[in-house]
Amino acid sequence: MNTFGQYFRVTTFGESHGAAIGAVIDGCPPGLELEPADIQAELDLRRPGQSELTTPRREPDRVEILSGVFEGRTLGTPIALLIFNRDMRPYDYSKLKDLYRPGHADYTYEKKYGRRDYRGGGRSSGRETAARVAAGAVASKLLACRGIQVVSFARMIGGVWLDGSVPKVDSQTAGQIADLSGLRERIYASRVRCPDPKTAADMEDAIRLAAEEQDSVGGIVEAHAYGVPVGLGDPVFGKIDARIAQALLSLGAVKGIEFGEGFRLAGMRGSQANDPFAADSKGGVVPLTNRAGGMAGGITTGLPIVCRAVVKPTASIGRVQRSVDAEGRPLDLAIEGRHDPCIVVRIVPVVEQMMNLVLIDLFLAQQALQGWDREARQY
Repeated sequence: MNTFGQYFRVTTFGESHGAAIGAVIDGCPPGLELEPADIQAELDLRRPGQSELTTPRREPDRVEILSGVFEGRTLGTPIALLIFNRDMRPYDYSKLKDLYRPGHADYTYEKKYGRRDYRGGGRSSGRETAARVAAGAVASKLLACRGIQVVSFARMIGGVWLDGSVPKVDSQTAGQIADLSGLRERIYASRVRCPDPKTAADMEDAIRLAAEEQDSVGGIVEAHAYGVPVGLGDPVFGKIDARIAQALLSLGAVKGIEFGEGFRLAGMRGSQANDPFAADSKGGVVPLTNRAGGMAGGITTGLPIVCRAVVKPTASIGRVQRSVDAEGRPLDLAIEGRHDPCIVVRIVPVVEQMMNLVLIDLFLAQQALQGWDREARQY
């Protein structure tokens, strides 16, 4: 399945070492100001070759808008986004066409479809996520008009943890966080997407050590969504945590999800785990704490959504591993080529944009539920 979303639908296409990758967005409302530079700014945060801590593949990832935008504004028709692959080396993979790489989708794709694109994994490659980021950049512009912003960062890399440094938000602090752009700038100024310089330096050392040993490391990406209104998400199967989990687990490197206090809730009592309610100054009701991560019953509470994604170590490593060929003959395999020693660094903006895609889809669903007011529409 290559399409995500119900109201804001995104279809991605292309292979890692094919001619191009891209996305088609169907359901974007008309009238949104949109230029290629809006999308390019987000793509630049994910593109490869930014430092020695990422793959040396040099892709400019320049986006072209082929349709759906006229005179700088969206038309309400499908928006086609295209990114040409410029630094392909399919010959790097020719010796792997009859082998199964550990940790990759080679074996499962071949068994499912009867054939596979062995050039960097084809559709199963992390390169496909550039198309998601391009689509998510459009979603983020729509959300920003509604005061919603997502910020993601590396919480852990290679066993090195970030403690604090990111606002811990409950109802008392929710209205005090004004400069999220400054936080985002600190995150993306770091080569490992960590806002604390000391922790970032230790994370860099962990990545370098793994690379020197022909190995890789994983980590945890944390995402916060601020400004989310009460009421997004649908019971029973369309809970917002279920939708976010589906979105993030659709990323090949993500193997676990938690919200709010997450797995720590298993060791708490109910009196410690619940989010109590109180009246606010405007006569409304607010949760006093945010242990559930901004949701209750699968519907947003008005506090920030907080989730964490477990990212496995990069599967392609230079160390010798056991495998077999297509005939079942055993062999020792060391994967050559250009690979990230830690995919956490480049998956941070992808997590951010997948969150944006979920939120805009649910926002439009809620808008449809409450009725569409053309006169009140503002972007």
